[in-house]
Amino acid sequence: MMVFRQADRRYPFVWESSAQPAGRWHGEGEGPAHYLADTPDGAWAEFLRHEEITDIEDLVTVRRTLWAVEIDEKTPAEVSLDRDALTGGPDTWPKCQQHARELRQRGVTRLRTTSPALQAGAAHGWTVQAGLQPAAARDGRVIVDFTAQPRFVAWRCVEDGRPPAELLPRVRHVGRPRSRRAGTSPA
Repeated sequence: MMVFRQADRRYPFVWESSAQPAGRWHGEGEGPAHYLADTPDGAWAEFLRHEEITDIEDLVTVRRTLWAVEIDEKTPAEVSLDRDALTGGPDTWPKCQQHARELRQRGVTRLRTTSPALQAGAAHGWTVQAGLQPAAARDGRVIVDFTAQPRFVAWRCVEDGRPPAELLPRVRHVGRPRSRRAGTSPA
């Protein structure tokens, strides 16, 4: 299965230790947790949401690597939380983290859920019919893998890139976005 991840260009495409900062599906010291998107737009949207980027001008400063990551076909557990918890801001993380802990205690090492960063139907691809046209709309999905040292194989799709400007209005932003004009942040 091919999935996508963007990362700070100075770092590998996955975390190698439990020093990973807490995220929606893992708390402090519970990593590594590998967050992967089913589309490149989903991977970029996660970055835009996390960094609270909403202005086209801010995209000029972004320099990140986009990876295509091949993972095994292991069936992920589907997450069963309400949509508000799945798509809410950091205040919803404790509920998601607890759900992930319960799944891991039952032996689950991979889960699949709605993308918190893409609006419903915003994960469309592209087709060519009298020029470039959006393909059918679909919901973005995120896969989180809790394997400590996964044997993923990845390819750099873009080494020094940024999200497309047309993606900004399809991102599910949280709270009051701020402008970001400097540097990059770790993965």
